[in-house]
Amino acid sequence: MSRKTAEVNTSELKDAIPGLRAGDRVILSGCIYTARDAAHKRIFELLDEGKEPPFDIRGAVVYYAGPTPAREGMAVGSCGPTTSSRMDKFSPRLLDLGLLGMIGKGERSADVISAIVRNGAIYLCAVGGAGALIARHIKSAEVVAFPELGCESVKLMTIEKMPLTVGIDCRGESIFDRK
Repeated sequence: MSRKTAEVNTSELKDAIPGLRAGDRVILSGCIYTARDAAHKRIFELLDEGKEPPFDIRGAVVYYAGPTPAREGMAVGSCGPTTSSRMDKFSPRLLDLGLLGMIGKGERSADVISAIVRNGAIYLCAVGGAGALIARHIKSAEVVAFPELGCESVKLMTIEKMPLTVGIDCRGESIFDRK
């Protein structure tokens, strides 16, 4: 099976998604948000209260990570992906609200895959255990919500040439299928 590599900016991701297939490499640049379990819970509390989330979900890419404090000369410390299935109970609703992409590691539930397909979204995988390497691709990081959550606060990050793999494409094809 032939796989390609695509350099994509997050501002152009929506147009690139239909041409990406499970297993393709994506070199991603642009703006993404970090959010893990605690931040997702807080975002849902806001949504359930009829309030706006702390960032515009429409067209956003969320990286399931909690970067450690920055070391000298770096925007963040280690910034590896967390297990994506922990966000599966939140993801379908966020995808239906316009979330375009998710970055994490590991398999996703059937409900998440259905929501990816329904919304023409994408799930990208980062290499687990490579947090220090991934941090080199993060050029800036700014807390935008829930600073009291520390490493799990929502951050807006600018990334440059972050190496990822398409885990689940917009057709529901997955690198995790064991056919």
